[in-house]
Amino acid sequence: MAELQEFNQAAEDVKNLNTTPADNDLLELYSLFKQATVGDCNTDKPGFLDFKGKAKWEAWNARKGMSNADAQGAYIAKVKGLISSVGLKS
Repeated sequence: MAELQEFNQAAEDVKNLNTTPADNDLLELYSLFKQATVGDCNTDKPGFLDFKGKAKWEAWNARKGMSNADAQGAYIAKVKGLISSVGLKS
């Protein structure tokens, strides 16, 4: 249960970073969050011209097979790394 609380705290902390993470970091956060909360990608691939949606879908789909617990742990580690590099708003 402690890991779930830590995961939820990390999800809140990411909203209060001093700067917006780079696009690659945002995609990694998105894919880990979706894998941790939903599981394997369960939606159809977006259309050819939906570049943002397609990038998000591909990032999440690349996590297929990763357990929810592993995704939560990776998400927490990623958020901690971002906090240490850019800090939180006070």
